[in-house]
Amino acid sequence: MIAERMLAAHALILDRPAEEQQQRLAVVQEAMCWLRTPYHHRARVMGAGVDCGMLLTEVYEGAGVTPHVEPAEYPADWMLHRSEERFLGIVETYAQKVDAPLPGDIALFRWGRCISHGSIVVAWPEIVHAYIHAGEVVLDDAVANQELAERLVGFWSPWAKGWDEVPADTLGMIQPGEMVVPAWLAKHLSEGA
Repeated sequence: MIAERMLAAHALILDRPAEEQQQRLAVVQEAMCWLRTPYHHRARVMGAGVDCGMLLTEVYEGAGVTPHVEPAEYPADWMLHRSEERFLGIVETYAQKVDAPLPGDIALFRWGRCISHGSIVVAWPEIVHAYIHAGEVVLDDAVANQELAERLVGFWSPWAKGWDEVPADTLGMIQPGEMVVPAWLAKHLSEGA
């Protein structure tokens, strides 16, 4: 099953730069490794428990796309009582909204008063997400699942934001496997935001 999904994902990104292809496939592969992990609010341990937000942080960090992210405390029902876009704020620190999703991108959904559910695109509409209603991390069809389809807000991609800000003359100095930190992210991290 995983091999088939990886091949389908790869076929959709052949026009992307090689490094981006590798990172996107690493995200999809890492996400697939979390399948069947029980749903557990604020947990982030593969095979033991994870929620949708922590799944995103662990997958993107595990694939080497983002640094470690430690969200502030949040109650399980925070989205029912607040309109502040906390979840979206964290996503937009590392990703930018895009029109059409590619493998490895993020699909966001509105539950309650704000965006409060995230998933990882395998090959749209196929997603991996920690789904409270399933009680675990599942591979799902976001169009066939009516509950998800009605709540879809849009797509965000870590590869759409700032990668063009890496000076071309530094690309030759990057070693294989080294993470490139775009200027916008380096500035954000240095400011302690």
